[in-house]
Amino acid sequence: MSIGTGVVLFVIGAILTFAVNVEVAWVNLDLVGYILMGAGVVVFLIGLVLLARRRRSDTVTHTTVDPTVGERTTRQSTSSSDAASDI
Repeated sequence: MSIGTGVVLFVIGAILTFAVNVEVAWVNLDLVGYILMGAGVVVFLIGLVLLARRRRSDTVTHTTVDPTVGERTTRQSTSSSDAASDI
């Protein structure tokens, strides 16, 4: 979703900078367009970084048989390594 948001911000900024020829006394639309294009590039790059980061999850199931009673015991453990917890 952030990749799409970055593209939308960039396109709106480009439209304001290059296609709109309206002068407003209280704001410079060219500057606003350049700011939106810069923000779009930053959001797009953040989206790519978050997409590339992967979470890894390991699930281990261990089944043993109690020799005295003959019952089966199943143990399940799940561990997840998250890159955000390393920060």
